[in-house]
Amino acid sequence: MATVNTDKLSSARFAQATDAFVEIFTASVDFDQRMAMQDIEGSLAHAKMLCKIGILTETEREEIISGLGTIAKEIEQGEFNWSIQQEDVHMNIEARLTELIGIAGKKLHTGRSRNDQVATDIRLYLRQEIDNINSQLSRLQHAILDLAEKEADTIMPGFTHLQVAQPVTFGHHLMAWFEMLCRDKERLHDCCKRINIMPLGAAALAGTSYPIDRLMTAELLGFSRPSNNSLDSVSDRDFAIEFTAAGSLIMMHLSRFSEELVIWASAQFDFIDIPDAFCTGSSIMPQKKNPDVPELIRGKSGRVTGHLVSLLMLMKGQPLAYNKDNQEDKEPLFDTADTLINSLRAFADMVPHLTAKKDNMYKAAKQGFATATDLADYLVRKGMAFRDAHEVVGLAVRLGVDSKRDLSEISLEELQQFSTEITADVFDILKLEGSVAARKHIGGTAPDTVRKAIVAARIALNS
Repeated sequence: MATVNTDKLSSARFAQATDAFVEIFTASVDFDQRMAMQDIEGSLAHAKMLCKIGILTETEREEIISGLGTIAKEIEQGEFNWSIQQEDVHMNIEARLTELIGIAGKKLHTGRSRNDQVATDIRLYLRQEIDNINSQLSRLQHAILDLAEKEADTIMPGFTHLQVAQPVTFGHHLMAWFEMLCRDKERLHDCCKRINIMPLGAAALAGTSYPIDRLMTAELLGFSRPSNNSLDSVSDRDFAIEFTAAGSLIMMHLSRFSEELVIWASAQFDFIDIPDAFCTGSSIMPQKKNPDVPELIRGKSGRVTGHLVSLLMLMKGQPLAYNKDNQEDKEPLFDTADTLINSLRAFADMVPHLTAKKDNMYKAAKQGFATATDLADYLVRKGMAFRDAHEVVGLAVRLGVDSKRDLSEISLEELQQFSTEITADVFDILKLEGSVAARKHIGGTAPDTVRKAIVAARIALNS
């Protein structure tokens, strides 16, 4: 068996050096170094607490603070030497700290374990990433509001089963996207409540015999409170799964937006134009303008959903407390955060430059008898039972299909053959403009209602 000589901080127990391949296979430093600044932040708080309880002298505390500051600069400047032999971000930083300041560096790990250290680092990392994600969500929401305001009067077909159902405004449709993103932000906010609990102090699994002050450490790190059970603290990854679940929902929403953009940009619909900057051409067909950004985001949604399933499977068979399996939580978690931020950024950059082809939208809304329900409601208001009204309108639609005319194009005399309750005022509601204007209740598609919703949304977004 091939072996290597190591100087690992944790190697004293072993009589034989780690197999060369196993050393590479089990190391996580290639990806968990991303949490270096969070690891340093946690160590700074831990050092201050250790000094308060008398484990470190004030001089040692200051040496540690200075040494960690030097390491942070080395990492930021790309000068830090990451070593696979030290396995992970925690041991790399501790080894370098000891190299810089000597014995004080070896004292830093008193009262903690890598088990509670990594759990703390992940939570600190996710707090920051959620802030970044929320920033991009807000950018996208502002872009949607601006476009919705511009298109509040633009009439388009509303669909069910991808069949023309009733006329709506493009602004109203965009505001449906906005509402989805509001729920996404609420889920992230709720997720933060469980992320913001500090595991540091749980040590390996049973806590520590040192008189640590976990309340002090939690306050220094901005956590709402310390965790309640040391076993659960080091083994819990619910918060990571919950974040990835929230991320999966965000990506599902972006995928639905993307699907609509891809459909609307097609020659068959031709409702919108996506800017050239967010499209590419074909290597063989010079006429093509492919909506690559929406298509790629639609594809990336499956990637994040896969990460959610991966984390669920990772945790389902683990006994308490910490297991090496949990090393596999970071790559899907990191990739989820990256994918969310990049996808939201792409959408926020693209949406302000979408162009609605209003004439095409209007023409499409007239093709599917979109005001049929308005005619039924009209007859109900005249006293007819809804089921009878439904029958009358069905007959009128059949005439329209046979004669290739919209309901608004059928004469009053022809309509009256189906019901004498129909009078000249019916054409006010058979026109697309009349149909959308009539839906002026809260949540309706009437242009004035949409504008009020946009005003309220801006206030809420900026509060």
